[in-house]
Amino acid sequence: MDLLKQINELDFALLQSFSTKYDRPWGALFLNEQQPDYYDANHAYVSEQPEYLEKVIDEVVSFYRSHSITPRFYLDHVNLLSNFIAQLKNNGFQYEEMPQPIQLWNKELTSLSIPDHVTVEEVNDTNYRDASWVECQIKEFGGKVVREKAFETEFKDSRYTHYLLKVNGKPSSTACLFVHENQGRIESVATIEENRGKGLIGFVLQHIQKEAQTMRLENLWVHPINEQVEKVYSRYGFATIHILQSGHAFLDGKSIKGIRE
Repeated sequence: MDLLKQINELDFALLQSFSTKYDRPWGALFLNEQQPDYYDANHAYVSEQPEYLEKVIDEVVSFYRSHSITPRFYLDHVNLLSNFIAQLKNNGFQYEEMPQPIQLWNKELTSLSIPDHVTVEEVNDTNYRDASWVECQIKEFGGKVVREKAFETEFKDSRYTHYLLKVNGKPSSTACLFVHENQGRIESVATIEENRGKGLIGFVLQHIQKEAQTMRLENLWVHPINEQVEKVYSRYGFATIHILQSGHAFLDGKSIKGIRE
């Protein structure tokens, strides 16, 4: 299987862990009525130019409006969708484009000596609240209301393993490993603001790399949200193998860039 196909399969498996996928001839609809403000859980996906542009847009708007959810599209390979993007704009959709780096671990274990005041542990019932608290501090994750529910869903799913880093016994950083078949993907990497810039996330990544080795995963992936984060991961054996040109079209609410800023 080629790497881009692996990336796509893993992405869809991840999305379907918290959202219901409805296949369409032109792409797919994702829906989670319990999380109406969770963008990743509620969007139409298109990667090829639809034959009937207006019909697809009308179907998506009608579908999400019937569930009282903002109609939005996630678009891949936007260079092939110029006519569709133009039609979306004509129909009142706001639009933004974002390069999406895809990084693959080189399978060389990061060699870091963890100081005595830092610990990395798997999230369980005992430290669940601490880990959830960290992730709810991260505005890029959509805020407390969105992330609290998402974290609960993931914690109950055996394909996710969450990790919590503590500094002097206090919760500081999190990350999780999502596994589908023999592929792994690192998600929800976070550090509270007061502890950023101290290299703590390297200890979490090293821990997950060891877990990936134990599981004998074929590949370990990460999708950094921007160039700065991409550079951080590159220090720990993750190389950018592809940059996916993605688009986000939406009728209401904030842009993804607005949430991340």
